[in-house]
Amino acid sequence: MKYGLTLAAGIAAFGAQADPLTIYAPDYFASEWGPGPSIKAAFEESCDCEIEYVTGDVLPRLLLEGERTRADVVIGLASDVTKKARETGLFAPHGQDSSLLTLPVEWTDDTFLPFNWSYTAFIYDNTKITNPPTSFEELVNSDEDWTIAIQDPRTSVSGLAMVLWGHEVFGEGAQEAWAKLAPKVSVVTQGWSEAYGLFADGEVDMVLSYTTSPAYHIIAEEDDTKSAAIFDEGHYMLVELAAKVADTDQPELADAFMAFILDERFQSLIPTANWSYPSALPESEWPAAFSELNYPSKALYLQEADAAALRDQAIAEWRAAFSQ
Repeated sequence: MKYGLTLAAGIAAFGAQADPLTIYAPDYFASEWGPGPSIKAAFEESCDCEIEYVTGDVLPRLLLEGERTRADVVIGLASDVTKKARETGLFAPHGQDSSLLTLPVEWTDDTFLPFNWSYTAFIYDNTKITNPPTSFEELVNSDEDWTIAIQDPRTSVSGLAMVLWGHEVFGEGAQEAWAKLAPKVSVVTQGWSEAYGLFADGEVDMVLSYTTSPAYHIIAEEDDTKSAAIFDEGHYMLVELAAKVADTDQPELADAFMAFILDERFQSLIPTANWSYPSALPESEWPAAFSELNYPSKALYLQEADAAALRDQAIAEWRAAFSQ
């Protein structure tokens, strides 16, 4: 990256840090199979400092702690919940150049900085399903006896993305569409991992996940039998974000980490550690398997105020249909 030398020099200038940089992160991010350990090692190589991850549900913890939070930086907030996060008043501007981002939508938010993103999608085994739906409408109206695993929108960011996606596609007809889909849904899980595990074990034909999920199977397992069903109406885009805590007692180091998020060393770890599209890396620098994935032609994205305004209605539509 063109700012790599400046960033390295800035980090090196901090000298020894008495306390670690405390980063609140989701469990998946800091786990041994997530991107956190490699990112920690790469950042610490550039400075005489240490990162400490505090894992768990990031936003609920921040809401509980308020100004008492230990966090210097938070990472892993989903774009659909930033309104609630912003209203805490806990965050400072990220201070980074958003023109470096390579998202399919313009990003102007000066508080929440994207580190990766993907499209919500239904993943299927292409050796079992040879006629995948090519639209959301086709999926809900199909007379195929597919079995599908999805996530509960009340407990899962991917589940919430699904109901917002459905509302964007079907509008006032969303509840009717969910009612048509419900007979095909054999299980609703609290989170993504449980649902995807059922699919990976062959217990369901499709699973709600992301367009990047097949890349894991291709790269890690040399398995090209998993594909994303690409819909004509477009796919809901979910962005994952980081932010600097305003009252951090290590503002310079927090700033350096925010800058590091856009650095090639960070971004190059995202595709094969978080199995998502990097937020600041051109497609030409993605792993080959990512460039070969089915890719939507249309991004559906809601600004935070719109997502917050639709959340309760979209969940209510889904609940009404699935409670019948």
